[in-house]
Amino acid sequence: MKFVLVLATLLAAALMMTGAGGAAVSYFDHAKVATVLAKGGTLVSQPDLTVLGSHREVAGQVEVHDKETDVFYVTDGEATIVTGGTMIGGKQKSPGQMLGKSIEGGESRHLAKGDVMVIPAGTPHWFKEVPRSISYYVVKVIR
Repeated sequence: MKFVLVLATLLAAALMMTGAGGAAVSYFDHAKVATVLAKGGTLVSQPDLTVLGSHREVAGQVEVHDKETDVFYVTDGEATIVTGGTMIGGKQKSPGQMLGKSIEGGESRHLAKGDVMVIPAGTPHWFKEVPRSISYYVVKVIR
């Protein structure tokens, strides 16, 4: 129940920030949500908002999104994430999206079940270590 409340709050906040008061309501039953979270995938894709389910078993690349603020809600597992600092070895993946090899001078944090993290647009972020696995929702607010 706590999870549903947190997810609903995150979605409501994201919609309020985008001014999408007239947008259609999106609903996904628990089976669809569980599938997306286990395998990764998109629940909502709009010009100003995306909601994804993500699952990692290994570290990732450094990411920087010029126009997307990421809101992470961890549902299971743990990882070490590094934010801020300077991206090393960055290359443009697509317009407004950069990928890199590491971060110099960032702040390292341990993420675990129940944690929420908001990463403003333009901030480098990197899942540096994933001991076993981590499952999390991502709400992307696009400006």
